[in-house]
Amino acid sequence: MTLTKIRTAAASSLAAAGLLFALAACSAPAATQPTTSAPASTAAASSSAAAGPCTGVKVIVDSGSLKQAAADTSVCVPVDGPTLASAVLSQADVKIEGTAKYPTSFACRVNGVPAADFDIKHKGGTAREACDDKNTVSYWALWVKPAAGKWGYAQEGLDSLKLNPGESLELLYTVDNEPAAPNA
Repeated sequence: MTLTKIRTAAASSLAAAGLLFALAACSAPAATQPTTSAPASTAAASSSAAAGPCTGVKVIVDSGSLKQAAADTSVCVPVDGPTLASAVLSQADVKIEGTAKYPTSFACRVNGVPAADFDIKHKGGTAREACDDKNTVSYWALWVKPAAGKWGYAQEGLDSLKLNPGESLELLYTVDNEPAAPNA
């Protein structure tokens, strides 16, 4: 087995374990998070996040093999302290549609991607995302990178994960466990 295959298998196992851990942690109904009364401001989220350092939270959305530009973004969201991932995504103007069972914890669609009528090609054929928690071949994986660290699979859902200034958050669409982790 090549080193690349070993790394891919290890990353896939880690991602699967993280997903199972997150699902187990979210087995109780989540409390509704309060929303802010002020509308999200895209002016607050700098689209130049990829160009330089981000003193807030860098938000990256990568549709992966779906290649759906409507979802893809990279912005810097200013935050002063620990902030819920759901609030950071809202400030970045990233629209999240949850799953039927976990409507506030997991992302089924990001900025409308994948659309309900979009064919997702995978090793076993094609599938469509119904957001019913039955899709086992593709999903939006949630990754976090500390200010001076490496990407790690999130151990909490969007409604409980807190991010600090200098950290990065990535939603990466994964089909058949590929890609196994964010690129950067």
